Amino acid sequence: MVTITPLIMAGGAGTRLWPVSRDSMPKQFITLLDDGLSTFQATLLRVAGAPFGKPIVITNHEFRFVAAEQMQAVGVAGEIVLEPERRDSAAAVAVGALLARGQSRDAVAVALAADHVIMDAARFRADCLTAAELAAGGLIMTLGIVPTAPSTAYGYIEAGESLDRPGASRLARFVEKPDVETAQGYLDRGFLWNSGNFVFSAATMIEELTQFSPEVLAGAGAALDAAKADLDFLRLDPTAFAAVTRISIDYAVMEKTRKAGVLAAGFDWSDIGSWDSIHEVIDKDNRGNVIHGSVVAMDSANSLLRSDDMLVTAIGLRDMVVVATRDAVLVAARSEAAKVKTLVEQMKKEGRPEATEHLRMYRPWGWYQRIDLGARFQVKHIMVKPGGKLSLQKHFHRSEHWIVVRGTAEVTLDGTVSHIHENESIYLPIGCTHRLANPGRIELELIEVQVGSYTGEDDIVRLEDVYARA
Repeated sequence: MVTITPLIMAGGAGTRLWPVSRDSMPKQFITLLDDGLSTFQATLLRVAGAPFGKPIVITNHEFRFVAAEQMQAVGVAGEIVLEPERRDSAAAVAVGALLARGQSRDAVAVALAADHVIMDAARFRADCLTAAELAAGGLIMTLGIVPTAPSTAYGYIEAGESLDRPGASRLARFVEKPDVETAQGYLDRGFLWNSGNFVFSAATMIEELTQFSPEVLAGAGAALDAAKADLDFLRLDPTAFAAVTRISIDYAVMEKTRKAGVLAAGFDWSDIGSWDSIHEVIDKDNRGNVIHGSVVAMDSANSLLRSDDMLVTAIGLRDMVVVATRDAVLVAARSEAAKVKTLVEQMKKEGRPEATEHLRMYRPWGWYQRIDLGARFQVKHIMVKPGGKLSLQKHFHRSEHWIVVRGTAEVTLDGTVSHIHENESIYLPIGCTHRLANPGRIELELIEVQVGSYTGEDDIVRLEDVYARA
């Protein structure tokens, strides 16, 4: 049996699912469905065990601790490779192919997006194995999806000459996202959706990159050659990686190679590229509504209503999307939900921090969430995981006051260590050297009150850090 190396690409931003998904915590790491898992975790579990080997996860360096923590939570071990910046899928596939070939000259890999939803894991595994057997013979196989509707959200694939496996064919051509009329014509002619997931031998992919996108392969190779170990991560060289062309693997190789094949996959699939597609894959009530969180709805139908914080009430909505977080609310017609990405770009141009940053910001030691912000002050809610430890640091523009509300805080203040318990507090003057840690077995929660002329996150001088951050 062929062993397949999963290459899981988990570095995207996922702005189409704003305000829940943002640059600081994108959709692949967020629980969006009812299974209690992120799509990244669901992807890991889908490729755990035979015929798959240990995964290679390729993600942005900003998400390294989130990825590691979520892998540990589902009991999946693998290599985590850090991209210094986003460079689209060709660079990630090139890095993954080089790493897989380094493990075995005959390596076969499957490149998977970490933010897709697949309902039938058993059929997915069977289809991957079929595609891998063909890939071992020198083909680059695309997992094509049998369309359920004339969607304008996906690219399409035309199958060519049949291969010696049921549902497998040579790939005749890719076509771009069409209008509705053209999409209906594609359905009538038996075209497939392009899922963006590929199965290939590492050697074949490297050969095709050499022929069609040598600059991508050269840049990926240089970034790997100069890569450095950073704790449990492999950090690609930033200078070499920055020089790699920003291009998708579709354009770099798949639309040019003569070795492309397609397998009509038998599993249900969604790239959850919009709130409308989330509505399609989640169980609905008897009026067609998806309701999540603190929501009360009357006389509403075929809508997605979600609140991650405040109470949301709705009356008489039809085919709508309402998504509320603590600091932002999205209201859109389901038919217009795909335009959220454009809305986010507009907010970025206007300099709105809500476009990219959550109120709750995750760190390797836990998280913090802003409660209030004003002239010369900021109030935060901080959670430190058991065993978590912030950097030894100081600030030039603010003092801080910590009030423990749960657990026990170990506080280092100018070299003196003390333990602060629930309903106790400690004052940290401007310029002092300090560190916060959780020595206990339960989560440490505290309220931090900052006062000073500047309370930005860049007023931190790290003197020592167990997570090797600058």
